[in-house]
Amino acid sequence: MSNGTHYEVLARKYRPQTFSELAGQEHVSRTLQNAIDSGRVAHAFLFTGARGVGKTSTARIMAKTLNCEKGVTHEPCNVCPQCIEITKGTSTDVFEIDGASNNGVDDVRDLRDNIKYLPSHSRYRIIIIDEVHMLSTNAFNALLKTLEEPPEHVKFIFATTEPHKLPVTILSRCQRFDFKRVTLPKIICRLREIADKESVVVSDTSLALIARKGDGSMRDSLTAFDQVLAFCGNSVSDEDVGTLLGTIDRRLLAEISAAIFGGNTQVVLAGIKQVDLVGYNMRQFCQELIEHFRNLLIIRSVKKPEEILDMTAAELDELNKQSLHITALDIQRRLTLFIKAESEMSYASFPRLIVEMALLKAALLAPLVPIQELIEKIKGLETAAVHTPSLPWEAARTVSVPVPQYAEPEQNTSSSSRPSQPDEGGEAVVVNEHGGEHADWGRFVAFVNEKNRQLGSVLEHGSPFKQETGLIEIGFPAGSYYLIAAQDTEFIDDVKALASTFAGGNTVIRVKSIETGFADTPLSLAEKKKCDAEQRLEDLKQEVEKHPVIKEAERVFGSCITDVREL
Repeated sequence: MSNGTHYEVLARKYRPQTFSELAGQEHVSRTLQNAIDSGRVAHAFLFTGARGVGKTSTARIMAKTLNCEKGVTHEPCNVCPQCIEITKGTSTDVFEIDGASNNGVDDVRDLRDNIKYLPSHSRYRIIIIDEVHMLSTNAFNALLKTLEEPPEHVKFIFATTEPHKLPVTILSRCQRFDFKRVTLPKIICRLREIADKESVVVSDTSLALIARKGDGSMRDSLTAFDQVLAFCGNSVSDEDVGTLLGTIDRRLLAEISAAIFGGNTQVVLAGIKQVDLVGYNMRQFCQELIEHFRNLLIIRSVKKPEEILDMTAAELDELNKQSLHITALDIQRRLTLFIKAESEMSYASFPRLIVEMALLKAALLAPLVPIQELIEKIKGLETAAVHTPSLPWEAARTVSVPVPQYAEPEQNTSSSSRPSQPDEGGEAVVVNEHGGEHADWGRFVAFVNEKNRQLGSVLEHGSPFKQETGLIEIGFPAGSYYLIAAQDTEFIDDVKALASTFAGGNTVIRVKSIETGFADTPLSLAEKKKCDAEQRLEDLKQEVEKHPVIKEAERVFGSCITDVREL
């Protein structure tokens, strides 16, 4: 480590100075070098990509290759005055502008006026605009003509993390290069080189944690490494790195996942307690757990996971061991629970409880029965069904015929106390205790329905108190819509006309209000239909519950009947 009074952070000290030092962007380096060697260097470049992946460093290297005193070459010498000035940022012919703070139209106009002059002691005037998407619309418009036809001695290099914010007119005038996120192994390799140069003792595990903290950004990884060195000095331990960077130890994730698949709820909750004790963010922990299970799922789903997962060989071996006795379906079921829990935590005030519930549910998930085993059991049920009575819904159900009920004849017989006789169709006429003939009432309502469906729908909710020659008396619940409709004069007249036609003589219609709940009140047709349906469904439930095939299915599948419906 440097012992001088001025300390230079690692991200600046080890900034790439040549294309060969540019880690993870070989596709950009090769294209630019070929363009330089062939003399096909464009007048404007656009470098896009995430933060800290080498966009500005590449722009500086490009400037040095174009202005190097040893000639235009695909690698700068870094020893001539031109290269040294560009490296230090003191060159008068290379302008590095921050688009966020120089985003006005006046700034672009000044720049446009200055580039008219020839470079002072270089081949090209090179304009590097970082975060170019921050320029205003007027600034872009002022830049358009110059960008399309710049002087021969001017080159533009733009860098941005958000290319979608640039006008199409700017994009069409630039050669675009998309910078990739730096892969984990390349970041670790670069960190190992720097650690060796700085005489730092650090394990590969710690370097992997630091690299993962950078999330594909070399600069962020070096910044995290700087922070670790400031805390640990030249001897770095794995525990210190995990504590300082706030990352969950991979061993803890492995223990929790093993406890989940083993159904050990004690270890699962102990792991959550440990996460909470170190003050780690619960949502971040849930995200890392999702990432861990995603890695397990990929390992169990593809033949070459190393081509998909951005992990070291040691980490892949460890995950392979963890997933030996786990199926991809088991992982997927639990992963779904964690993803749902993570989304719920964004607006919850008790994130720990949400994580605990998700982990407990994952640990207590019942194992799925293999589909082939279920097929064999179903075949067994089919074999058993051959020797058992038909299922209730397959049986030819007999239609229950109402049993004729006759009122006892009194000594003084009258037309209202006569025992009912079967009609021509064989249906018995039932005389209720009020003297009305319920079957006749049903036929009358059916007749009305054929003539006028609106009248019939009201009569279906009426209770037949009397139905005799010349008189029909109907009761409706007090306060109901049907009572109000039936008391209408036009309604009574229409029903009277239909009743007279049905009976073959003049018939009086009486409508009265009744209180519901009395045992002696005759049932309306709608009430009778409802009671019959409920009784039929209850009978069907009892048949289903007692059927031997259903009982066997409950035993085989460990299930129970939740609902029975009549088809």
